[in-house]
Amino acid sequence: MTARRPRAIAEQARHARGLLGRIIAFIMARETWAANRRTIDALAITDRDQILDIGCGHGRSLGALAARAPNGKVVGVDPSELMVKIAARRNRRLAKVSRVAVRVAGADDLPFPDGGFDRALCVHVVYFWRQLEGPLREVARVLKPGGRLALYFRTSADAAAVAAFPADVYRFPSLEEMLAALEAAGFGIESLDTSGAGDAGPVLLVALRR
Repeated sequence: MTARRPRAIAEQARHARGLLGRIIAFIMARETWAANRRTIDALAITDRDQILDIGCGHGRSLGALAARAPNGKVVGVDPSELMVKIAARRNRRLAKVSRVAVRVAGADDLPFPDGGFDRALCVHVVYFWRQLEGPLREVARVLKPGGRLALYFRTSADAAAVAAFPADVYRFPSLEEMLAALEAAGFGIESLDTSGAGDAGPVLLVALRR
């Protein structure tokens, strides 16, 4: 039987605060790194890309993204002020030369003009969206036509994950629901990698903004 995660931990994953939030950020920086690397690889980043990391959390990915786009810029957003502070501190050298920036924002209200980004990624974050289509439309708005979005997430088929997290904090979409929401938001599917989905594990999905 899968042990249910304590509500306090689930809430911190959604919106980190205080000392416990700092501990969660430290753990997540290690636990999610392999998933972030896979997702970064899937973006096929080029030298001058403008890249948006949605739900950047601890910010470990921001430096890796900047290394792939040495003449571009990386922007991370997260709804947690604590996570933004941690990410900004981690990437302060890159921020000083305007290669990385971090802002407090959620996926449903991105503080950027239309068509400003070439690439976007979102790793283990869609569970916290009340619904999919609104945030995905907002991501489509800030991407250029042909811009690439990479999503890494567990689906409702992952019975262990569904059982482990409070349903009113974590909402695991079905793959069919995600595909339909992407289509409605103006994306076409470029690739779908379910190789990690043994026993219904995570999915890596790449979509192009039409």
